[in-house]
Amino acid sequence: MDEQSIKGIDATLRNWRQGDCALGKSWFLFRLDVEAPLTREAIEAAAQGVDAGEAEVRGFMIATQTCDIVRSCIDRPYIEVCPLVEVDSESMKDIQRHRRPAYAYVPGVADQRLVADLDRVMTVEKAVLAKWSRTRGCWTDGDVRQLGLALARKRRRVAFPDDFVNFARPLVRRLRSKHAKRSTEGEALRNLREIRVRATPSWEDDKIEIMFYFIPNDDSASRQRGWDVHLESWLDRLDASGRFVAVDGIIQSLDDLSARDYVESDPLDLDDLTLRQD
Repeated sequence: MDEQSIKGIDATLRNWRQGDCALGKSWFLFRLDVEAPLTREAIEAAAQGVDAGEAEVRGFMIATQTCDIVRSCIDRPYIEVCPLVEVDSESMKDIQRHRRPAYAYVPGVADQRLVADLDRVMTVEKAVLAKWSRTRGCWTDGDVRQLGLALARKRRRVAFPDDFVNFARPLVRRLRSKHAKRSTEGEALRNLREIRVRATPSWEDDKIEIMFYFIPNDDSASRQRGWDVHLESWLDRLDASGRFVAVDGIIQSLDDLSARDYVESDPLDLDDLTLRQD
């Protein structure tokens, strides 16, 4: 590629940002195990005797950090993209609130009910990206931070111990079953920013005290009537047993939660609570 072409690509990509999207019928490329294909696309490809397949998607979101996108394609010739997939309205709300870490909420395409599928990542050359039409993904600094949090969370999620997964399962079932209900409990759950859990002294100890932090979206929500009743109902589903010698919980706004409690606790994403052998 000549110098003029390189300059043209670099100039085109100068306006692209992490989270920006390329919309339209696209193809996600992947390798497969011909002897044991797992997905419909993989099965179709395996039937043709090839070890690579493609899946039709609605477009792509740029997962590469902005600082690497705008660097010269000589130094950084590749970018990572995630396919855009359509979800229903309830899933969209969960994804926006970081309760489905396999996906990322992208404000610029949310009106089309599209989200980024973080389980699938494809690498393309910047010359390919330069030919795509850009759809802005994030509108505000807050949007950028939330997307960065979703991308980081996907890679640094906690692998909770199996005995904790079993221990917390009754609570998780309750939260999942009531989240979409038209009830005061359902409204409370939809108003949660996140749920965090802290193990004291640590997840590796023989005797552990568990603390759940239910963090509302704003401080006023934490003062709504009925929160104490809901909290008691949630905690009643968790009986101290095995290594877990004590269980407690609190409704706490971000303003009231200490920095230490936040950094020494882990986000309780519903997708996390799966046994390793499952």
